[in-house]
Amino acid sequence: MKKLFWIIDEEWSDYETEIEILKETFPDCEIKMSNYNYKEDLEKFGYKADGILAQVYADIPKTTIDKLENCKGIAIYGGGYDRIDIKAARNKNISVTNVQGYCAEDLADYIIAAMYLFNKKIEYFYNNLDSKFWGAPAVKQNIKRLSNQKLLIIGFGTIGKILAKRVSSLGIKVLAYDEFLSEAEIKKYNVEKVSWEEGLKQADYISINLKGCDENIDKLSMKDFKLMKNTAYIINTARGKILKEDDLIEAVKNKIIAGAVLDVIKTEPPAGDEAILHCDNIIVTPHISYISEESFKDLKLKTLKNLIDMMNDKKPIDLVN
Repeated sequence: MKKLFWIIDEEWSDYETEIEILKETFPDCEIKMSNYNYKEDLEKFGYKADGILAQVYADIPKTTIDKLENCKGIAIYGGGYDRIDIKAARNKNISVTNVQGYCAEDLADYIIAAMYLFNKKIEYFYNNLDSKFWGAPAVKQNIKRLSNQKLLIIGFGTIGKILAKRVSSLGIKVLAYDEFLSEAEIKKYNVEKVSWEEGLKQADYISINLKGCDENIDKLSMKDFKLMKNTAYIINTARGKILKEDDLIEAVKNKIIAGAVLDVIKTEPPAGDEAILHCDNIIVTPHISYISEESFKDLKLKTLKNLIDMMNDKKPIDLVN
């Protein structure tokens, strides 16, 4: 039977990979595309889709899922699936998949770049160049070697492990907090397992690598920032809702902590007037830490494999419901 595949996306500039692989696997299939405002398309053709490829920003609530008549699977381009009602999908025997680990190297590189940004302050010195203050007089604050500092990784999964390997090679001592892994498992990576409080108190840099599940909403708030050194920095490449943003802004403004680099914020995309975008020593980038040619290719191939497995009644490796 001829299959209909529905792509819901506003990120990709082309779908050559999707079309090539889907046509090769299902020669007579039809492929339709929609943006995130897909209500009319749902009524026209989306309800007949056998499989859906959806960007992480696409909302697929119960009201949409209830209208799907033939769908066997929804494959998400990325790790986040909080905009999909996975319970409603399972109630209709619709499988939902995400993709984990495809951009672990890219995220690790971004986190290390953020550490160097804070440590070497190249952008600061460039923007404050003054010929009257050259050499040592230009440095207003003490700068410590990275090899004498500590990184706390909160959430020691695939990304955390790759980050630890890269950072350890720089001589930085790596700590990890993960409630699901034993001390012995973490020690295999030459990393010290610490409690929540111990890690926050010791770290010079904190990398957040937790899942964006409901249990992790506002995981770090003022009580946690007060445990940190006033010279410590937070780097978040996971999900914006893990940090209580109002508390973070207050902590940075009051010098309870030194600052933060955030590639994710609570409202994405932002309107532009959010307070988190206008706070000194909080640097926000537009959710790009995962991007590279290699990560895009890997993401598309793994997402397509998940979709094809679901169409062929195979259990995909990235099933989330």
